[in-house]
Amino acid sequence: MQNAQKSDLLLVVVTLLAAVSWIFSKEAVLLMPPLMFMAFRFLAAGLVLAIAAHRSLRRLSFDQVRRSIGVGLVFGIAMSFWIMGLINIKSMGEGAFLTSLGVVIVPIIARLVFGEEQPASTWLAIPIAIGGLALLSLKNGFQPEPGQIFFVVAACIFALYFTLNTRAANQRTVVNRRGETIEKHKVPALPLTSLALMTVGLVTLVESAFLEPWAPTLTNAPDILIWWVVASALIGTAGRFFVQTYAQSLSAHSHGVVIMVLEPVWVAVFAALWFGEAMAPLQLAGCGLILAALIVNRWNALSKALKEAMRKRKSAKNC
Repeated sequence: MQNAQKSDLLLVVVTLLAAVSWIFSKEAVLLMPPLMFMAFRFLAAGLVLAIAAHRSLRRLSFDQVRRSIGVGLVFGIAMSFWIMGLINIKSMGEGAFLTSLGVVIVPIIARLVFGEEQPASTWLAIPIAIGGLALLSLKNGFQPEPGQIFFVVAACIFALYFTLNTRAANQRTVVNRRGETIEKHKVPALPLTSLALMTVGLVTLVESAFLEPWAPTLTNAPDILIWWVVASALIGTAGRFFVQTYAQSLSAHSHGVVIMVLEPVWVAVFAALWFGEAMAPLQLAGCGLILAALIVNRWNALSKALKEAMRKRKSAKNC
């Protein structure tokens, strides 16, 4: 299996882990201040990965550490807006739609900000994906409210984070202001993820210290809260973002991340199973459009895989 195909499959796994994380986060923020939850969640996840990556962390150059922290700072700001959206939104499906707009914006950011070329299939897939996401999650129409605004802002910042994460996880050549060619060495997935997650944890910890009350939450928290935080830290954060960063390291192109528009599909399914939210016919149609967008976006890879499979089958018959 080629790296691009591995990346696609791993990003599908990421969407599943991300959707499960919505459940963990929603349950946790019902029991504790949201920014405090984010701080505990990301610091715990980052520390777990840092322990596993202690050897590779010591081998990082200053530039690699700087880029990893930069990714984490952008990510931390995005997650701050995301968690505020989660506690103010009425529908998890709608929140997932708005967040996934960031994934759709990634190719646009990559093209406009970094001059990264995008295949024509990506530009065809984007409007299809937007239509599918709208049918999936906006069954009651779009009525601007605080939660939606928080999610829209988060989505725009997420798009920049996805692009920066891809660039940090891949080796590339750049030209500085003096016209000198510099080789930017990639940051391995494990140390990159651990540094980024710990940075998110520190950003949200500072925000929580200034904006939220701590004592009542820490002294009166129910026992179940610790399990939501642990599950969110290990599964929804450490596992999810390590797999995502590793998947992005397998492909230097950002258009593959469009696969993550699958996330709201899983969120809608899990919300139906966990919270009893029903999927309307329009939402099912939206799922179909999203799958169509994925096929369009990765058509070249799919067609090559199908041709290769047919060629091997024909060769086997001739033998």
